[in-house]
Amino acid sequence: MSREPGYPPAPQKPALFARRSAAKKPPGVSRGFFVVQGIYSRPRGFVPIRKDARKKILVISAVAVQMLAACWCDTLQAQTPSAGPTTSPVYKDYVDEVGRTVHVPQPVQRIVSLAPSLTETIYALGLQDRLVGDTDYCDFPADAQKKTKVGGAINPSLEQIVALRPDLVLVTKSLNRLETVNSLDGLGIPTYATDPHTVQEIVSSTQRLADVLGVPEVGATLRADLEHHVSDLQQRLSGLPPRRVLFIVWSDPLISVGKGTFIADAMRLAGAISIVDSAQDWPHMSLEEVVRLQPEFLVFAASHSDSGQNDFDVLAERPGWRGLDAVRNRRFAVISDAVNRTTPRIVSAIEDLARQLHPEAFSLHLDDEKEKKIPPPAQPQLSLQKFNSSDEVPALMEVCACAL
Repeated sequence: MSREPGYPPAPQKPALFARRSAAKKPPGVSRGFFVVQGIYSRPRGFVPIRKDARKKILVISAVAVQMLAACWCDTLQAQTPSAGPTTSPVYKDYVDEVGRTVHVPQPVQRIVSLAPSLTETIYALGLQDRLVGDTDYCDFPADAQKKTKVGGAINPSLEQIVALRPDLVLVTKSLNRLETVNSLDGLGIPTYATDPHTVQEIVSSTQRLADVLGVPEVGATLRADLEHHVSDLQQRLSGLPPRRVLFIVWSDPLISVGKGTFIADAMRLAGAISIVDSAQDWPHMSLEEVVRLQPEFLVFAASHSDSGQNDFDVLAERPGWRGLDAVRNRRFAVISDAVNRTTPRIVSAIEDLARQLHPEAFSLHLDDEKEKKIPPPAQPQLSLQKFNSSDEVPALMEVCACAL
């Protein structure tokens, strides 16, 4: 499963964007987005930075401003006629999802995305031609890997962003740092932040982003289609008891999802309920507790079904796991790791999980199978793995490209 930097994350008191100080704690999904700052709980908000790193950013920002100013001056001298009226840029104000008023130039023609989920949403809206840059971890769809890279989501290159001359930079509260946003603001580059916490908020956030980027009709159509799929699914599952499941994020240490995450919300829509009743976004579980709770199914998110089955087979051979009825009876579900990202594609993962947990709900509606389904494309695989030392946890901040 490929995951975004900072996946998984964890709750904290409200703050503006993710904080790097939490890097040694497990990241918090901030009720919604993934930020693997570690595999433990961490507060929500943008991530601050060490003093020495802050000095470096200030120096970089100053240099970048000078470069940008020189570049723009040369461009203006080359393109502006010696005589004739000049046209002032047109701006429109939008309030982003963290409550900031953002002055967005009109029209938005050049976009830089600082989160894999935002890059994927841009493609879903058909605006990929306006995407001039994204992060090293923006891997879906495949074409996103061909875009100019600006570094990681946690520490993007300001010089590279400036060189791309974006009209707007897209960020997400739970993944990107406040320092990055402030530095871009100092350079005169506007940033728009998203912060969805549930599946419904993911859908609404997609439409708001479409409005900001100047394609409201596309956003409205996509929203209506997603809501139709979710509504139809709820009708199919109506009256069926939810399956008790364990969603496995990591196997060693054993980590699942808390009840306040958007993944837990996605499972509820798929007719499942997690055995984990934790307020933490990414709680650590003991195998003894899992055996006591006896989930009906184990759920894995993987790039394709074979990788998920391999993960299951690995667990089945580990000491203690055969104490689970779900392991002895091979009751497990493998869904696309689209469920790990706050993008429109999450709806396809929800439908897929529902089909595996409640096949009877779909066999009763064979005539409806002619409906258009949202395809769940595969993503690069990241199998279950063990952390051998504490040094590996910070590395996940830039290795896990998920759903933020």
